[in-house]
Amino acid sequence: MKPAAFAYRRAATVDEAIAALQEAAGEAKLIAGGQSLGPMLNLRLARPARLIDIGTIESLGRIEVGDHSVRVGAGVTHARIEDEAGAIEGLAPLAHVARGIAYRAIRNRGTVGGSLAHADPAADWPLVLATLGAAIEIRGAGRVRRVDAAAFMLGPYATSLAYGEILAAVEIPKMHSCARWAYRKFCRKPGEFAEAAAAALFDPDRRIARVLLGAPAARPTPLPALARDLARGGRSALDTERLAEEIEPLVADAPPHRRQAALTILRKTLEEVLQ
Repeated sequence: MKPAAFAYRRAATVDEAIAALQEAAGEAKLIAGGQSLGPMLNLRLARPARLIDIGTIESLGRIEVGDHSVRVGAGVTHARIEDEAGAIEGLAPLAHVARGIAYRAIRNRGTVGGSLAHADPAADWPLVLATLGAAIEIRGAGRVRRVDAAAFMLGPYATSLAYGEILAAVEIPKMHSCARWAYRKFCRKPGEFAEAAAAALFDPDRRIARVLLGAPAARPTPLPALARDLARGGRSALDTERLAEEIEPLVADAPPHRRQAALTILRKTLEEVLQ
């Protein structure tokens, strides 16, 4: 199949893209890398009257390093993070994630902002950035707001983006030297979306303990009681029956093999971060 007919406009600035969204009165889609939207257009799962191309907006492609955080523009590609993480302070934790996303051809075009805005429950960035405590910068007409990455994704393919808003950047706190974190996922073959995924961060200097389950849950979901107990008890608090009880409400509707995958991946993630 081919896409339904649509008008096309390339925006030179974020403000121009926001204005174009408002003019389209809800009948437009933004496109940058197009690695998710492209197939949806071809299958006619999406039929926007207009595509607004934001892929060449310079400000969305910036990576800015601050004293305590790294600001990654929404238009930064997975491949750039994969390639430059070793040279940019604060990006190193993300390299492992980036190189495991799909295939290199997709990483060359796919963007961090596009992945977040698409909000696939099996995607990497929504889970990882929520675990790292990132904040998402959202721009609208004459306003800028920030949303915690953990609260940005509301459910499968649903976010807190409002009409006429653009996801502009992600601000990721730098981890202290004593912090430990891990991210694991299970795919039937390399390059596929995850059947199960989990992430954890323990940063004693900032008094942070986070454990989140991704797929097959409907959205990245924190497990605060488990994180608190592990921060206090370490590996002695790592009990398989306890893990199964914690995730059961989140995976109850998943088939048995995915529930088992979620339990296994969660345990392996915690073993890695607590070793």
